[in-house]
Amino acid sequence: MITIGKNEYELLRRHGEETYPFECCGVLLGRFKDGDRVVEQVGRCGNTRADRPRDRYNIDPKELLSIQREAARQQLDIVGFYHSHPDHPAQWSQTDLAEAHWLTCSYMITSVEKGLAARTNSFVLKGTSEDEKSLEPEEINVLTAVEDQSLCR
Repeated sequence: MITIGKNEYELLRRHGEETYPFECCGVLLGRFKDGDRVVEQVGRCGNTRADRPRDRYNIDPKELLSIQREAARQQLDIVGFYHSHPDHPAQWSQTDLAEAHWLTCSYMITSVEKGLAARTNSFVLKGTSEDEKSLEPEEINVLTAVEDQSLCR
């Protein structure tokens, strides 16, 4: 399961609306807790895929390294990634699977239909190697503002 505050959840969905008709992408920062992921921050990233930004995304490795260093400074981990699917379902594609490499992390996908965020689904990358990795559906637990405040204490 992935747990995320309502504000952070809305931020990643809004990011997809703002970049429409292109894919957005970003990083989910937080903690691994009892086999689940708890998101505390959403880090927006630029999509560097100039050739096919409508149906592909890429995060610049330098930007990812910078986010990872800042997360470590705050004692947070990268617990997942997010991106949008403009006018396509919130379901992973073969390209999404091929380009997913962070085992045990979540991959959240928001379908953006005609510029409006529709469904958001999440998948956890399971396996012990690249050869046997798979994206498995996972529940999204969106916290209310009150629950979110108590989680951060």
